[in-house]
Amino acid sequence: MGSDRAPKPEIEGVLLAARHYNVKILLVGPEEQLRNELSHHLAARHLPIEIVNATEVIGMQEKAAHAVRNKRNSTMRVGLRLVKSGQAAGFVTAGNTGAAMATAKMVLGALPGVDRPALAAVFPNSAGKASIMVDVGANVDSKPHNMAQFAIMGEIYYRTIFGVKKPSVGLLSIGEEEIKGNELTRQAFALLKELPVNFLGNVEGRDLFNGRVDVIVCDGFVGNVALKISEGVAEAFSFLLKESLRSTISSQVGYLLSRRAFVDFKKRVDYSEYGGAPLLGLKGVAIVGHGSSNANAIKNAVRVAKQFAESGINPRIEQDLALGRTLVGAGTWD
Repeated sequence: MGSDRAPKPEIEGVLLAARHYNVKILLVGPEEQLRNELSHHLAARHLPIEIVNATEVIGMQEKAAHAVRNKRNSTMRVGLRLVKSGQAAGFVTAGNTGAAMATAKMVLGALPGVDRPALAAVFPNSAGKASIMVDVGANVDSKPHNMAQFAIMGEIYYRTIFGVKKPSVGLLSIGEEEIKGNELTRQAFALLKELPVNFLGNVEGRDLFNGRVDVIVCDGFVGNVALKISEGVAEAFSFLLKESLRSTISSQVGYLLSRRAFVDFKKRVDYSEYGGAPLLGLKGVAIVGHGSSNANAIKNAVRVAKQFAESGINPRIEQDLALGRTLVGAGTWD
């Protein structure tokens, strides 16, 4: 019930996911409203989709702490209880990010050694691979030791999902030199270079798309701004390119000849193809998507949840965080 047009894109998305990914879906929300929406889709009768009633919804404008405390039968809390009880392998929401993180941490709990779960978003890059950035919005006021934990969790996530044995890690700053950045990034740099990861030092904003590093670590405030700017640039570039290709007869012919390449380009930069961002560091699987998620984004968010649940990432995070804390020293993490 979290997206801007809920529950329409959620239901359309899970219909696609149930067909493509061989998963059973538990739709959590006001039962009558969900049944009414499902009634418009005949295919739903033949797919493994069930409704779990939840009477309260947390809105985008609500303060996370207040909503989590007062809405005990919210769709988020009911859905995450299904994960905690083992009735569901993972939870997907396109709702309020702050409320999703707070509820997930309260219901599922954080892994040992994790102070704050972090959101990891995937970005295509010019090297023909993908990079991830951690954190992209779960924490808007991080401490240096939080960012050290983000680095370890992001490295494990990348290694597991993309099959890279020793992914490279960079710290997002305003210059490559160790002395560049603010107090937070300079202190985080000192911690990251002591971790058992392939840390390459500081990276800049342009490195998000050039493939220089696999994992980019940053504070959630900076990461969310970078994420939203990137999405806006991709949308604007796609629109401007399409307009330019259609502006003259010769360019229209060129557009028709290159349409397949253009469609492929749009798919590579379309955020909906990447679904949602996993909250790393929880005792369970929780995926957070955009409030503007369409059916394709919801479908792919379910794919991400399935992949995460099957990968066994959480035990690896717990083990490597313990190792990192030992090597760096417990005192410097506090």
